Amino acid sequence: MQKRFFLLFLLALLCTAASSQGMWIPSLLEKQNEKEMKALGLKLSADDIYAPAHSSIKDAICQFDGGCTGEMISPEGLLLTNHHCGFDAIQQLSTLENNFVENGYWAKNRSSELPAEGVTAMFVSRIEDVTLVVLQGITDGMAERERQSQIDKNIASLKSSTKKEKWEDIEVRPFYNGNQYYMFITQTFKDVRFVGAPPSSIGKFGADTDNWVWPRHTGDFSIFRVYADKDNHPAAYSKDNKPYQPGHFLPISLDGADEGDFSMVYGFPGATNEYLTEAAIRQTGEVLDPARVAIRDRALKVMDGFMRKDPAVKISYVARYASIANAWKKWLGEMQGLKTYKAFDKKAAYEAEFTKRIQQNPDWNTRYKNLLPRLRQLYKDIEPYALGRDYYLETMIRNNEILGTVSGLGSWINGYDPKNETEFVNKMSRVKAGLEGFYEDYHPQVDEAVLAAMMEMYGENARAEWGAADVKKMAGEAGGYAKLAKNIFEQSVFAQKSKIMTILETKKPAEVAEALRNDPAFKLWDKLQGYYNTQIQGKLQELQPQINLLQRQYMAAQMEVFKEKKFFPDANSTLRLTYGKIKGFSPKDAVQYEFQTDLDGVMEKYIPGDYEFDVPQKLIDLWKTKDYGQYATADGRMPVACIGTNHTTGGNSGSPALDANGNLIGLNFDRVWEGTMSDLNYDPAICRNIMVDSRYILFIVDKYGGAGYLLNEMKLVKGKKKKKK
Repeated sequence: MQKRFFLLFLLALLCTAASSQGMWIPSLLEKQNEKEMKALGLKLSADDIYAPAHSSIKDAICQFDGGCTGEMISPEGLLLTNHHCGFDAIQQLSTLENNFVENGYWAKNRSSELPAEGVTAMFVSRIEDVTLVVLQGITDGMAERERQSQIDKNIASLKSSTKKEKWEDIEVRPFYNGNQYYMFITQTFKDVRFVGAPPSSIGKFGADTDNWVWPRHTGDFSIFRVYADKDNHPAAYSKDNKPYQPGHFLPISLDGADEGDFSMVYGFPGATNEYLTEAAIRQTGEVLDPARVAIRDRALKVMDGFMRKDPAVKISYVARYASIANAWKKWLGEMQGLKTYKAFDKKAAYEAEFTKRIQQNPDWNTRYKNLLPRLRQLYKDIEPYALGRDYYLETMIRNNEILGTVSGLGSWINGYDPKNETEFVNKMSRVKAGLEGFYEDYHPQVDEAVLAAMMEMYGENARAEWGAADVKKMAGEAGGYAKLAKNIFEQSVFAQKSKIMTILETKKPAEVAEALRNDPAFKLWDKLQGYYNTQIQGKLQELQPQINLLQRQYMAAQMEVFKEKKFFPDANSTLRLTYGKIKGFSPKDAVQYEFQTDLDGVMEKYIPGDYEFDVPQKLIDLWKTKDYGQYATADGRMPVACIGTNHTTGGNSGSPALDANGNLIGLNFDRVWEGTMSDLNYDPAICRNIMVDSRYILFIVDKYGGAGYLLNEMKLVKGKKKKKK
């Protein structure tokens, strides 16, 4: 009896969470979400948020540079996004004389806005449900390859018959594991110019230490401008282009948000997997994540040792270290969160209720009774190969540079054919250009030590038949993993820029291919890649399609069996809206985090000369004099960041956080570490998104950056009665 009550209790918790979580399709808000959103405090209608026929908030939201989100904050095409989203463009535009990464940049007028080559801003014109068209001719008995072939034909036919403007594009994407399909009519602007950003000491304040952490004090924003042709349509860069006039731009709140206020985040979330089985998330949390964390932990410790001893290494490796640490920290939080917040128990309770319901319905029982048992068995079958994949990729490709570089060149080197020598030569110029960039910040002694650690991890932990036995034998013959790595680096041309460039510049194509194929680093990669292809990848390609098929069927079954539950589709980089409350949280006993941080907290973390926690003198001066202008709270504080229960993920970086009236109150840029499990199991008790407060953005632009003229084209709104702290 107690066990049954516990299962029902967990199921109730899961269903309650579902009512406040989700990444919803904007075109379905009126049908699915408007009533609940208004109950939470929304003052707008669903039509105000998304409307294909007239202006709505949708028209202010864009996908920035293919992987982040941006938003229009003026009628003249001013675009706001995260500092880390604009970082590549900022870095490419920087020079030794004008280091915008270190010093920041603020255009003084339109003529000093800098073209950001290759950066795009994609807006959605309309969304349509095209499921019936895309799945026409699809039957239950079809093989997966045949099914996909028919779907591809249907999509091609749909695209050719759909009316659109010449400047628009069509994208058709699967939802609910391929049970539904939606069409997006989009327009992509390619003339995007850099307007301004704070220095990294503000835009990346806290860097790796604070990544995935609350309290946060990062001014993670940058500003660009979108340009269009004379008809306000997308066009390639031209000095004759005009600032884009969007259908809607976001007013910016000078009041910010209080605890308990309604909030919503509008953007392009990348990927989630909320409807997996207990077996799937348990495999991630108890098998795959621990392995990946252990491998990266080892690599990071090696790198950190060199970075602490040598400032030059620290400068060269800070970005790479941050990239490796980002996923490491996320996986660590994910596996701990899944366990701490009983995600496995909740999934088990949910599956028990699913099984109970289908057993009570003869039709459902006939169709669905084998779904969960088969999925459990398939996850058991795929587990060693999934682990093998992660061990190989993490040790031999992602976390050491020499084999990662070799891997990227492998198909070019192995693909040399005298009959196609011209193609080989044509690619060689791109290879040389890529290697020039690679060696700029490369320290062989660091990579040698990392490779030794990675080979040891693989040799001692991977299956013998997957190449681990060979690696272990090679290390034994060399006198240890460190000596094996030393031998490779002493003999490999990839370890020294001068050696490989000499080969590429002086040898004939056939000689280049021969020399690189016989290189010890290449031979090690080629041998292990061969094991991976024959022993691991083949099994993954056999089992994963079976899992995908059953997951699609299970998704459809859940939606049929749990009629009372609202199902949002997993994120897939398409336009979505999520909503919740501005709210603090308690991650553990006797710890309670407030919803907001302020500039006092920046100064508490300030460490002069530290690359993560140093701040510019001007910011210190503004803080000392409390020169906050109209951006301060009623009690004189300068807010920096806030958190809420909005369900976000990668791709939501740069998404606007909006209040009940659609005003910008913040800029989404991260999640709290304790809730990084939200891609697999969102829990409103612990999962929080982190936002830069809109007032801090305005303060930095105006008071710090001296670019107050930009505010003249924005719409700043005030009037909400603020609560005093």
